[in-house]
Amino acid sequence: MIRSMTAFARKDTEGEWGSLTCEIRAVNHRYLEPVFRLPEPLRELENQFRETVRGGLRRGKVEVGVRLQLAEQSSGGLKVNQLLAEEINNAANHINRILDNPAHINALDVMRWPGVLETAERDMEPVKQAASELVAATIDELVAVREREGERLRPLFETRLEEMSASVADVRKRMPELLKQQEQNLRDRFEAARIELDSDRLAQEMVMLAQKSDVAEELDRLDTHVSEVRETLSGDQAIGRRLDFLMQELNREANTLSSKSIDAEVTRVAVTLKVLIEQMREQVQNLE
Repeated sequence: MIRSMTAFARKDTEGEWGSLTCEIRAVNHRYLEPVFRLPEPLRELENQFRETVRGGLRRGKVEVGVRLQLAEQSSGGLKVNQLLAEEINNAANHINRILDNPAHINALDVMRWPGVLETAERDMEPVKQAASELVAATIDELVAVREREGERLRPLFETRLEEMSASVADVRKRMPELLKQQEQNLRDRFEAARIELDSDRLAQEMVMLAQKSDVAEELDRLDTHVSEVRETLSGDQAIGRRLDFLMQELNREANTLSSKSIDAEVTRVAVTLKVLIEQMREQVQNLE
């Protein structure tokens, strides 16, 4: 499965507790690097979210953002600590009896005292559960987006691999003819220099020329690497690093083919191969 590293996904959910939004952006990166922006009530879930990301993704810089909007507390959210309020009132009355000019204490004064008003603690477990499910669902959506984007690149790879195979086959077919032509060129050089044609000398020169221009191994390795690329593209695992390595190997063989070229057409084929490899390599950089 071909997966692009660049992708975006967003999902929302809501309940009696309020609403949650999760947005995930992913871009190219050599390794997996998750970054989180979480509201304070969900900060403790970061490690759990990190494992969720690792379970679905292999490479890329991944920014996970979660926004939380809590619903307003229903009536009865504030509670009065009656015992503390009575103690404050009793203390105030006691002090007033001591003072010459006592000041009146009202309800607001008592309410401002720390601990008199208690806010009912909100149950955050439903929120945390919903957030965990939302992040997991958004990761699944991101994976699906990556796969769709990656599969759009499949025709690009297949077309270029076919062109490479055809070019390699063409060079392989031409090599016997090229060697015969080089032998004739060598004979013509001997004759032009009016050197007596010695069969042993000619055979020695031809052996040296054949060794220098023998590209059979390069052609075989090019075919092998093309087959490995096709096999890798059909796999289910992350393929970016493997393809990057194969692009390097293909480019190495194309360079060697160019350096051993004894014909302008072979040189042209080698250049074409390097162009095709570079076009694929540029796309491989964005694959997981």
